[in-house]
Formats: sequence, C-alpha cells, structure tokens
Amino acid sequence: MILAIDVGNTNIVLGGIDQKQIYFAERISTDLSKTELEYAVLIKTIFELYSISPQTLDGTMISSVVPPLINILKKAVKKLSAAPVKVVGPGIRTGLNILMDHPAQLGSDLVVGAVAAIAEYEPPLILIDMGTATTISVIDKNRNYIGGLIIPGIRTSLDSLVSRTSQLPRISMEEPKHVIGKNTIDCMRSGIIYGNAALIDGMISRIKVELGLNGEQVTILATGGLSGSIIPLCREKIILEENLLLKGLWELYEKNKGQP
Repeated sequence: MILAIDVGNTNIVLGGIDQKQIYFAERISTDLSKTELEYAVLIKTIFELYSISPQTLDGTMISSVVPPLINILKKAVKKLSAAPVKVVGPGIRTGLNILMDHPAQLGSDLVVGAVAAIAEYEPPLILIDMGTATTISVIDKNRNYIGGLIIPGIRTSLDSLVSRTSQLPRISMEEPKHVIGKNTIDCMRSGIIYGNAALIDGMISRIKVELGLNGEQVTILATGGLSGSIIPLCREKIILEENLLLKGLWELYEKNKGQP
C-alpha cells in the first residue's frame, strides 16, 4: 500500500491505496501555517483511525498545486515512515502525451487525473474536477491530452458574490426544490447549483462539437469535493469518480517504481 496525497488550494486528500483497493480516503484543510510536525500528527491520526501502521507503507506519492507545502509534507511523511516519497513533477514518468503550448505548465492535478482516466477508460475522455477552480480536461481518441479550460470554482464564485454584495447572505450548498426560487436563499442556491450544472452541460456540448465527434461516444468523468452536489443534476451522462486522483497517484507510483 502507498500513501497518496493530493494537495489542492482548499483541501488535501490523503488515501491508502494499492492495486486491489482504496483502504481509506480523507480530507484535511490546506494550511500553509502548519508545520511538518503538525501535518505528521494529522496523518498519523488518520492511520490510527483505520488501524493501519505507517510503517507498512511501500511508499508515498504527492501531487500538489501549492508548491510551498511539498517539502513540508515530505518531511511530515518521513517522520512516520522510512519508505520512499515521490512528487509529481519534472523527472516523473507519466506516459502522457501533452499537446499544449507549454506542456510543463500543466498542473500536476490535471496530469494525475488524466493518467488515472486513461488507465481505466477508453478515450476520447472529458475530465471534470470541481474544487477551488473547476477544470475540464480533454483527451482525444489517440490518448493525447489536447487541452481544456478553467472556470471559477463553485465556492469561489459564491464567496465572491457574498463578499461583494451587501444584502446577500452566506448559504449552504443544498439543492433547491425548484429552479425558480421564491426567496433570496433559494434564488442563490438555484443559481449556484443549477447554474453550474447547466454550465457543465453546456461546455460538454461545445467540446463535443469542437472535437467533431459526430455521434462518437465520449466518456465523461467528474471528481472533486463539490462534484457530488452538481453532477447528479447534469443532463449529460457523467461518471462520478470521487477517488480519481488517488488512482492516478497509484498509477504514477507504479510507473516510477525503482526510480530515484
């Protein structure tokens, strides 16, 4: 089993995974003020909750869109286990052909998601990751990563709306009973929940046209902490893959086993 760590701008997802199963998957807050010891305690606590010893780890694979946390987390894990720690970045074998203007600029989270998707599903693929930002990645029928788009995340948009208006309250992310709201809170919920579902449907439709699929099947996957609230309301057929990035980190660890 390896420890897979995916560091996002808002949350860090930690999972214990091997070729057979995912043993646990938990989220903690991304916090730049925490020390390596504090993260080590948090990680150790998660292992204890599942009655697993960190000493049994074969290794750790880290993906991060928050560079300052990489070394902190590496040191935190090394306090708990002597197994090797690898980081998604330069020098890591991905097997991914990235057809972008600047391939090195592609976020490590997008690389990990694409690797996982290609390993399990037949291209062409559309990958949706709903976190602090909502990203959509496109992989063509030849398994090339051809590009994508970045959209302000759901909570990012909601926080901006509330902070920039004097009379709109903070709301919970609950599905409204109707698209047409009858009060301020339901109007906001409808705009955020159904609005983002419609956005996803609309972007998928445009991507299909641009790919010139002409009726050809495309597999659409969604992951990320907020995907469970939005994807069930989409009209497109979308597969929810909550642990897609953990699977991708496992695939990358296997591809780079034995490498320094």
